[in-house]
Amino acid sequence: MADHKKKQKIWELTAPAPTEQNDVLTLVQALGISPILARLLCRRGYSTPDLATRFFACSDTVLHNPFLMKDMDKAVTRLQKALERDEKIVIYGDYDVDGVTSVSLLYLYLTDLGATVGYYIPSRMGEGYGLSATAIDKLAEEGVTCIITVDTGITANEEARYAAALGIDMIITDHHECRLPLPEAAAVVNPHRPDCPYPFKELAGVGVAFKFVTAFESRLALSRGEREVDGVRRVCERYADLMAIGTIADVMPIVDENRVMVKYGIEQLRRTDRAGLKALIDEATAGTRTDGAAPRRKKISASFIGFTLAPRLNAAGRMRDATLAVELLLSDNAKKATAFAAEICEINHQRQVEENRMAEEVFRRIDEEFDLETTKVLVLEADHWRQGVIGIVASRVTERYGLPSILITFDGATEGGAGAQDVGKGSGRSVKGVNLVEALADSEELLVKFGGHELAAGLSVRRDRVADFRARINEYVAKTATLESSTPIHVDMELPFEEITMPLAEALTTMEPFGTGNPTPRFLVRDVVLERISELGGGKHLKLTVSRGGRALYALLFSTTRFDFPYGEGEHVDLLCSVDINEFRDVRSVQLTVQDIRYTPDYQSELESGRARYAEISGGDAFDAAENILPDRELLAHVYVTLRREYGRGRTAYTDGELFSLVNVAPPRKITYPCLRYTLEIFNELQICGVEEPVEGVFKFEIYSRAEKANIEKSAILKRLRTRCRRQS
Repeated sequence: MADHKKKQKIWELTAPAPTEQNDVLTLVQALGISPILARLLCRRGYSTPDLATRFFACSDTVLHNPFLMKDMDKAVTRLQKALERDEKIVIYGDYDVDGVTSVSLLYLYLTDLGATVGYYIPSRMGEGYGLSATAIDKLAEEGVTCIITVDTGITANEEARYAAALGIDMIITDHHECRLPLPEAAAVVNPHRPDCPYPFKELAGVGVAFKFVTAFESRLALSRGEREVDGVRRVCERYADLMAIGTIADVMPIVDENRVMVKYGIEQLRRTDRAGLKALIDEATAGTRTDGAAPRRKKISASFIGFTLAPRLNAAGRMRDATLAVELLLSDNAKKATAFAAEICEINHQRQVEENRMAEEVFRRIDEEFDLETTKVLVLEADHWRQGVIGIVASRVTERYGLPSILITFDGATEGGAGAQDVGKGSGRSVKGVNLVEALADSEELLVKFGGHELAAGLSVRRDRVADFRARINEYVAKTATLESSTPIHVDMELPFEEITMPLAEALTTMEPFGTGNPTPRFLVRDVVLERISELGGGKHLKLTVSRGGRALYALLFSTTRFDFPYGEGEHVDLLCSVDINEFRDVRSVQLTVQDIRYTPDYQSELESGRARYAEISGGDAFDAAENILPDRELLAHVYVTLRREYGRGRTAYTDGELFSLVNVAPPRKITYPCLRYTLEIFNELQICGVEEPVEGVFKFEIYSRAEKANIEKSAILKRLRTRCRRQS
């Protein structure tokens, strides 16, 4: 059973504006939408019919002129020169989904232009992140004279100089945070440059590559006597799907032009003719149907991309070779694409196994080795952790403990034993209020290299400097940041249970695509009963049946085992959840996806006060008859029948709260918590049933066949209680 004393997260309910009631009425009347959808729009800033209409249509922004980005003109000019001279071009990318989609997008575009082009993605294990002199040497030997980086390169100062010395020009396109001075290259295109006036900074790496292609194609359009917008339209029609995948996978805000392109890209994915993407979608949603028809594809959405497609594309670079994912995206042969997709899905399964194994080890070490009251940044290292998995495990660590975390592995860095000069690879994740790149910059002299974003970064560090680095970064965060004891969970609004309907679920889909900046609406649903708890996915997830007022709905709780779930059937809980549509065997139904759960305040208060009162009476306090502490024969019979029924169903263990709810279903009178506890003691005393409490608050039972013959008047516990009961009736 899970720990009932686990610290609760803070639920932060959005406060309505003073004008919300009138604004909601206006939206309902003007747009014909439901009051709940109207209230959501108001709380997200779309409080007028004009703003809401533009939000739905994604017309609240336009695609910005790519030439507003610093050095974009230089990048276009250098690429034009390379094409005119038929230079050998190589696209140099990263091994995550953002990098893979960036490489694929630019490669497809340049191939269509007839360029002599290849691509290079470093091995995560052998080379690590970013450019290297070794890779540049190899490309120089192959006759490459122009390298275009995507999703990498902004900190490659030495590598850019080295490439230039070998006669290779470099066009850097990236979106990671910059450090001055910038690399000396033919062009450095990055919206985060301090001198870049581009109005939208939150592009993914694939977004910057997309803008580069847009800039080049719009200039080509002008040279052909067309309008610039014609070039922009062609690029959107060809590559918005790849931009959408990379943008969602890299958790970029789905606002401004990201929202426009992601929405358009998802529409393209739903009718994609890319063999690789078709095969991956089919393989990821493979299943059988009882009617013998082909498996039905799941609806393509931002959530499907983020939780189904992206992890599979990422797995190739994490566990083996990212070029496998690129070859899948570039494939125009259905048979080959199917083979690539099957291999990638199998690699993803291996990744899941390795991730879970490592996460269990890391959680155990943190609990054993760290003082969580004083630690500000969790820094752990090991020799055997797989480089491709440390980042996602670091995410799980930060989510679990609410602290920045950095995991470092020396896998592949040792030969015949651990050496002080071994260089380990690290991956970090942070929380709001701690800029991880700035924290790493404070420890720069202890690191070989580092780079990334505010909330996610990578680094390299020597083994003999890890301890100093751990102390230094903890000292920095302690001085510069105030970590909240629990990061609040934003809640859009409270939602009455009876309002959770299919029309509402369908209305919510009009707000898609969801993601950072436009998150899936999260609701507070109060006081539902947990009717049933079932395991899914081999026990990794839970399916809950929740009810109120005679109506029941299914709810999914991911990444939680039955052992870790501290609630039981029959208990009253509040939910934080989203409202979704489940499609199974051609039947559509409403379901909830639960983000957090807790006892209802009244139920929790009743349990806690009952436990306290039981402790007081057990310590010798007297009590009034009106408190309903004394069990009588009718009440004892009700509890026994309940336990025997559940025992016959194979239920032999319950939490105290679970049992409290269970016995209060149609009792002869309200059963208080102390009354329940003394009933159990009497049962055990008279051998009506065996009762054990192996863990505090958890009870195990065994029903005895001769229990019906027991005489409760022989109970010494009952006699003792009667002597302490005041004003006995």
